[in-house]
Amino acid sequence: MLALLAVAALGGLGGCSVLSPIPAWELVKSAGTATSTALATTAPAKASNTVHHGDAPVRVVCIEFNRNAPLEDLVPALQAELKGQGVDSRVYEPGTGLQQCGVWLRYVATIEWGVPPMASNYRANLSAAALSLHRADGTLLSSSSYVAEENFGLARWAGTRNKIAPVVKALITGFQS
Repeated sequence: MLALLAVAALGGLGGCSVLSPIPAWELVKSAGTATSTALATTAPAKASNTVHHGDAPVRVVCIEFNRNAPLEDLVPALQAELKGQGVDSRVYEPGTGLQQCGVWLRYVATIEWGVPPMASNYRANLSAAALSLHRADGTLLSSSSYVAEENFGLARWAGTRNKIAPVVKALITGFQS
């Protein structure tokens, strides 16, 4: 009876490693998933060189798209972090939308290429970024930057959003974390 209960309990589990013909392969796959998840969420990201002039909180910004920073997830990461700070944003090509926007976010970024652990293809990653908020007349409201630490190892493969989050927060609030 006890053996029958154990078999029934195991049958109710969806565990591939118990039912897989190759349990070692399932273990390798789960280790790879855990590693990629850890790489995507860990970064020694800190904002630095923050300047904030103490103006009223910004609620809407226009992002000036920078074609010289071709990291595909940079602008979505900026917009997501701005939204997390309670700031709505729109993206414009340089020189357009000047009349619609009272505050502009401008950015520059340095991208490095390399092969992440457990991968075979080169991938771009953010190694430095500088953000600045300006009034429509060009007056600087705030600025902050991110620079990867020397020998930052596996953290270099952390997601762009994790790296840029403290910089956006410092840009909006004036506080570095």
